[in-house]
Amino acid sequence: MKFRIMLTASLALALAGCTTASGIVPMEKKNLVEERWVNQPAGAFFAKYGPPFNDEQAGGGTVYSWRGGFRTRTVAPTYAQGPDGKRGKVSKAGRTEYLRCEVRITVSSDYVIRSIKPISDRPVEGGKTWCEEFLGGN
Repeated sequence: MKFRIMLTASLALALAGCTTASGIVPMEKKNLVEERWVNQPAGAFFAKYGPPFNDEQAGGGTVYSWRGGFRTRTVAPTYAQGPDGKRGKVSKAGRTEYLRCEVRITVSSDYVIRSIKPISDRPVEGGKTWCEEFLGGN
């Protein structure tokens, strides 16, 4: 019995000494919205895009919930190539997309944006998301 306990203890110590590369957390890449709005006055954001729909106190600051950028977009169907270069059968049906952006904005006590994180977002063509396209521009 003592042998099992000692074996288990030594195995646990050996495993505790192991580290793997998966334990390293890479630095988070900022998206266009964060690059544009972090360390900017929250008043400028709300003046440009409208007021938040909710706010809550968090420590020394406030967390605002904002949504906007409502847009309806129609995506045309895509067709398979038929014989002689003619349009063949529909490979991807056309659709209507309803775009919106919803973010949580953490604001410090001096009313400066400290973080802005997307809650509801959708990818669009060009590798950006709708929030990046709508809020990331100047």
